[in-house]
Amino acid sequence: MSPWAKSKWRLLLHGSSDGATNMAIDEAIGTLVAEGSSPPTIRFYSWSPPTLSLGKNQPLSEVNLEACEAAGYHVVRRPTGGRAVLHAREITYSVAAPPSDPRLAGGVLDAYRRLSLGLIEGLKLLGVEVEQAGPEARAGEDVSAACFEVPSAYEISVGGKKLIGSAQRRTQGFVLQHGAIPLGGDVTEIAEFLNLDEEGKAALRELLRNRATTLAEVLGSEVSFHRAAVALATGFEIALNLELQVGELTSREEALTLELRDKYARLE
Repeated sequence: MSPWAKSKWRLLLHGSSDGATNMAIDEAIGTLVAEGSSPPTIRFYSWSPPTLSLGKNQPLSEVNLEACEAAGYHVVRRPTGGRAVLHAREITYSVAAPPSDPRLAGGVLDAYRRLSLGLIEGLKLLGVEVEQAGPEARAGEDVSAACFEVPSAYEISVGGKKLIGSAQRRTQGFVLQHGAIPLGGDVTEIAEFLNLDEEGKAALRELLRNRATTLAEVLGSEVSFHRAAVALATGFEIALNLELQVGELTSREEALTLELRDKYARLE
């Protein structure tokens, strides 16, 4: 029996966009959710070209901009906190809803815990048995600039290796949470795009090799973006007692995205 009454939310299934556009869309949806002109929304998307995203307050000095440019990778700052994530072969989810919704009521960790139930249920549908970090899990001062080095409170791991990195922003009008789930690829690649000497890169690669994983590594086979999106959307429906209705961005969301994109295109 769900503790929440059935609620209708919007589901957006987007393809690939550049980092500035993706972050602008997330903020545009949240802004209009706060205004009451957009419904609570779950969005799934990917990134093209691959993009290194930084937490809202993460120093830009931690990034090797020359290495990113040489690889053709973009760099963007998220509206949420946390540390750097390299978005390449992955699926990203975002949730934007009013803080008055009981699924998001309370503080950051309360909402993290509830939303993670949807992620766990979706991963089960893909055949993944996960573990969830407890509320005491915290990143210490000695943690590197890379998000996937250690799980934070209520984040999700498989066999002791972090599988999902999430971050949240709470305002008076909306809650925005988004997170990255690597579908495949090399989880250690991010080391090449942080300002580390060769010894530091090697050490970080070794840490990530031991502490992070991908869906392909867990399952032993590739998982398509569409299959992952359908499973995760169903997981949210089951765990949070939602009816997700496939929709599109409204004209106001599209217009606000264009305005906000200029902000996210500037690294400062």
